[in-house]
Order: sequence, then structure tokens, then C-alpha cells
Amino acid sequence: MRTIAIISQKGGAGKTTLAIHLAAAAAESVALIVDTDPQATASRWGEWRKGADPEIIDCGAPTLLAGKLSKAAELGGELAVIDTPPHADAMARQAARLADLILVPCRPKAFDLAAIEATAELVKASHKPAFVVLMAGPPRAPLIYQEAADVIEGSFGLQLAPVMLPERAAFHHSTAQGRTADEFDHDGKAACESRWWKRTAISSGGKVWWSIQ
Repeated sequence: MRTIAIISQKGGAGKTTLAIHLAAAAAESVALIVDTDPQATASRWGEWRKGADPEIIDCGAPTLLAGKLSKAAELGGELAVIDTPPHADAMARQAARLADLILVPCRPKAFDLAAIEATAELVKASHKPAFVVLMAGPPRAPLIYQEAADVIEGSFGLQLAPVMLPERAAFHHSTAQGRTADEFDHDGKAACESRWWKRTAISSGGKVWWSIQ
């Protein structure tokens, strides 16, 4: 079972939004979300979803995470997306240790970019392939994104994912209804951007880590 950890030590970075859209994009696989955040945002979204895939399981302690993933794999899980809480070193480190791939959501703003320094250190210590996913920025702001890329790649030595999810009202409206942006407005811009995960490959060191094609 492939395992992707969504990690950011800063709150409000878009971890849950990324987790639910990433898992939903893997419709061809048996995907699940492991909600390790005490706020249980992903679990609440699952309740609003009324049982539709992806499945969401709770995990409140780092020591339980390996067992939860193992059980999910035994039951046929093919992809697990771990949604981690902010300011939680123990859970984030355990998620990073168990993951095949780490994604770090980040808004392209000065305070958010400065705050990923701690996350960058955690990611590097894990020795796992990792990418920063820019979230909730202006849809059209090439200079802002270039400046963000310079900080992420130049100052922190992390790679940028070839996919980003800009600020779109559809993300807010859809999650409040237990849906994804694609389900909310299939032809909308947010839906098209979230579907990029289905056709975009993320590769590092000659190995493709993410691709649904």
C-alpha cells in the first residue's frame, strides 16, 4: 500500500483540503484517509459525505499509526493519505517515517513560507521524497509564485510539486457539503485543478512516486 503523509507544522496550510482531494482523485484505487488531527476535520467531512469513498479512519496517537496502516493494507487498501495536525512533532515524525512520499502544503505568503522551516527540517531528517504543494494563493500571480519557489527551493532545499491548488470558492463550498470540488462543479476551475493529480506524475531520483494514469 502506498502511503502519503501530508505534513505542515503551521495551522491553516490546507492539509485537509489537499488530503481529501488527493484521496478522492485516486478513485481507481482503494484509497483512504487517516485522520490524525484532534480537530478531526477530515472525519467531519467524511460524516457530511454520508459514507461515500474515500474511507476515513481516526488515529489519535502516533504509536497506533503503524497498526492502523497495516490493518488497512490487510483489508485491501492501496493508497493511504495521512492528514497530520499542526504543531505535533511526534505524529508528524511518525507519519513521515511510515510514508513513501511526503507532501507539504504551503500558502505562498511570507509568514507561511517562513513557517515551513521546521517542516523542512523534519522532512529532510526522514530521508523520504518530499514536495511542497502551493495552496490557496491568487489564481494569477506569477511573481508571487516565483518568489515562493525561490524560497522553497533556494532557502529550504525542497522541491515544488508540479501541481498547486489556488484559492477557489468551490473548495470551500464543496467541503462544507461533504464533496470535492470536482463533485461540486465538474467543469469549474477548482475541479480542473484538483483533477491534475490524475494526470500529473511526481518523480524524484528517477522513480515516479505519484501517478494515476
